Amino acid sequence: MRHAVFVEPGRVEWRDAPDPVLQGPREALVRPLVVGRCDLDVAYVRGILPMPSGAPIGHEIIGEVVDAGDDAGGFVPGDRVFVPAQISCGSCGPCRSDSTGRCASVPFAASFGMGRQGDFGGGLADLVRVPFAAAMLTPVPAGADPAALIGAADMAADAWRGIGPQLRRRPDARVLVIGGMPPVIGLYAAGLAKALGASCVDYWDDDPVRTAVAIGFGARPITDLDDGLSQPYDIVFLANPYRAKLEQAFAVTAPGGVLTSAAPTIDGAPDLDTAALYHRGITWIIGRPDCRSAHDGTMRAWSTCGFCPDHVPTQQVPWEDAPQAWTSTTLYVAAVRL
Repeated sequence: MRHAVFVEPGRVEWRDAPDPVLQGPREALVRPLVVGRCDLDVAYVRGILPMPSGAPIGHEIIGEVVDAGDDAGGFVPGDRVFVPAQISCGSCGPCRSDSTGRCASVPFAASFGMGRQGDFGGGLADLVRVPFAAAMLTPVPAGADPAALIGAADMAADAWRGIGPQLRRRPDARVLVIGGMPPVIGLYAAGLAKALGASCVDYWDDDPVRTAVAIGFGARPITDLDDGLSQPYDIVFLANPYRAKLEQAFAVTAPGGVLTSAAPTIDGAPDLDTAALYHRGITWIIGRPDCRSAHDGTMRAWSTCGFCPDHVPTQQVPWEDAPQAWTSTTLYVAAVRL
């Protein structure tokens, strides 16, 4: 088969690889139909984050089952499914507590297409072997367009973990999204907050293209945080990797509020007054998302609240053109072979 590999910053190419085969009754083979370029892929191909040369790439996957074992959750050839980015068995301690991004049955942080341990390959491939099909795969709703839903395969789940659980506890919350990088995840956070009924959804970003998308989701654009200092936010989602933005995010988070960082800082450690944060009771969530467990909430937002991932403009490219598309400057691209 062929799969796409990262060669060096700015270069992705097709290469031949052995065909994957079922290695046990819990497994399934999936033929990717649509693969989205995650914000994390952008960081790899631009050299912001390291990735080994020759590592398979791509992990935001909707595909079609082509073979499945006897204990693969009842999936059969022809089923269209979401394939989560992270490998999770569904039965270990972390998986049972919904920490599906920290499965104890595989090397830590094992994933498709991120250059990590486990040798599970990447999503930009003719076939993908899913080792725990019953735990990992979820069906694409009947009649839904996979190309329109591709963002829900990964990035929207990353956004949901910083919005959905918090709004469930406080439906009238004021929400602020600080955009930038990862760009699409931040936009999904704004879209989810609006769809889930937050009382206020503000979006702060200096990029007019992203800001226009956020407005399309129904968010209110702001140009500074003066309002946040007088009316702090109950929920803050930080899609920006710079320490100054993290410090500002803490400053406008309300007492008892929740701040979620979608990425670590890349320019050093922030200067934080931990005593003040302690007295204000700020909860800070930072770390890799749990893609499989967050996916269910994302799809409920889609099916019952009107959240539409395809409101983020997506350049759909033919499957053959995926390597070139992965290095483009377009906001979001998806390789399609439906």
